[in-house]
Amino acid sequence: MADTNTHNSAGVGTVQRRADAPAGGDSQGRTVIADHVVAKISGMAAREVRGVHRMGGNTARAFDAVRERIPGSTSTSAADRGVAVEVGERQAAVDINLVVEYGAVIPDLAGEVRRNVVSAVERMTGLEVTEVNVAIDDIHLPDDGEDGPGAEPRVR
Repeated sequence: MADTNTHNSAGVGTVQRRADAPAGGDSQGRTVIADHVVAKISGMAAREVRGVHRMGGNTARAFDAVRERIPGSTSTSAADRGVAVEVGERQAAVDINLVVEYGAVIPDLAGEVRRNVVSAVERMTGLEVTEVNVAIDDIHLPDDGEDGPGAEPRVR
């Protein structure tokens, strides 16, 4: 198998996969890409699509908040929240959970997310993306009260 196990500074094991197989016997080395790298690329590509409010559903965000409080645990970054990947030697599959803006045409948005993720992952890693599954976990309504600090107050 082409997996190599490494340990990060916290002693937590990470699995890295080969992204290229040496051609013949004259390889000048090999390239390995960690699963979380593919997840971050996928998350950033999904966020670029207009109509994506945020990544991950309420459950994923709550789970991340609990996990951050456990000493020695690895938390997901904002870039890969709501993203799960399976990475093999030459292929990757991606699952993405999204919260979308009210008014977005969900089938069109999901198609654009798929295209953007496939393009980014294949371009940056050389892996073939076999599938991108998109799950819409919630819809953000304009009056959900998550406006930024410069928003007009409702009551004066």
